[in-house]
Amino acid sequence: MTTTGLPESLITTLPGGFYTDADIFRLEQEHIFESMWFCVARASELAGPGAFRTVDVGRESVLLTRSRDNAVRAFFNVCRHRGAKLCTQESGEVKRAFQCPYHAWTYDLQGKLVAAPNLTKMPDVGRTEYGLVTVAVREWLGYVWVCLADAPPSFEEQVVGDVVARLGDTGAIDRYNIAGLELGRRIVYDVGANWKLIVENFMECYHCATIHPELTEVLPEFADGYAAQYFVGHGAAFGAEVKGFTVDGSEGLDRIPTVSDDQDRRYYAMTVKPQVFINLVPDHVIFHRMFPVAADRTVVECDWLYLKDVVDSGRDVSRSVELFDRVNRQDFAACERCQPAMSSRLYAKGGVLVPSEHHIGAFHTWVLTRLGRR
Repeated sequence: MTTTGLPESLITTLPGGFYTDADIFRLEQEHIFESMWFCVARASELAGPGAFRTVDVGRESVLLTRSRDNAVRAFFNVCRHRGAKLCTQESGEVKRAFQCPYHAWTYDLQGKLVAAPNLTKMPDVGRTEYGLVTVAVREWLGYVWVCLADAPPSFEEQVVGDVVARLGDTGAIDRYNIAGLELGRRIVYDVGANWKLIVENFMECYHCATIHPELTEVLPEFADGYAAQYFVGHGAAFGAEVKGFTVDGSEGLDRIPTVSDDQDRRYYAMTVKPQVFINLVPDHVIFHRMFPVAADRTVVECDWLYLKDVVDSGRDVSRSVELFDRVNRQDFAACERCQPAMSSRLYAKGGVLVPSEHHIGAFHTWVLTRLGRR
């Protein structure tokens, strides 16, 4: 992605309107969030049959639940009768079925219509034909991913492929046993910025020396401006005096036993398009999921995952949580600082990417391709 007249060391960014325009955001909802695999929940949140959670994916509300066969299922959260929102709660548990609060049409955990007033007298209302409309669903890394597309893309190519492109193979991430870890802390951030600004920020470290003093103390090479995602398979090394991935560099928690020796004392970061960031360190995993709400607003759920024994024993995880919580708040503040300027006449044609940010140009090209733009 280049602009005529720029020297070879500089690449243009997207124009400012791509971060502010409601019509472009609508296209992103249609061609990105509603067409790709989208990570929506930690699988453990659907602990048993009847547990449910509702999430917004693009412009749609999706109902997640675990059925009697222990499989996670996903449906459009819309009653087939008159279109009422079936579940209005964010999460909860039902015994056997979901009942629409409008006319009491009732669906079992597999989405089949099982009851409705006078249903036996309405032979044209088929229990399967008028069941809930399913959404494609997969479980990976202990998370639930859904795809609203009629013909979902390959999960292996889109999701797993992004991890392989970053780490070189799946074995590198498998050694962290993310599905077997437990949620130690979750923080939800409401960010007043476009989702792409957040992705771009996470992908580069040109800003690290400026706004991340705690992070560059733990990972000194980040002060040079090159992010871990810049190199395939590369993990940023801890500083010589650093004992753990904590806010003060002190000892961390129990190391994940399957992590290899060459992964020890290293930090790996990766972006799984369109809305997941994964951060790997020897004793925990930090997992971000973005939920774009508007052109200028994004909700980010960030999970800190630890060994089950660490969480069950009530060990203090605050020092590791505090490190990346500070990083998150520093990053999101920077994104919120950029958002108003995206409307400036000075940014109408965009800005520039310096050499250590050139990989962001590939992300911009990917966005344009998804939207069918040049």
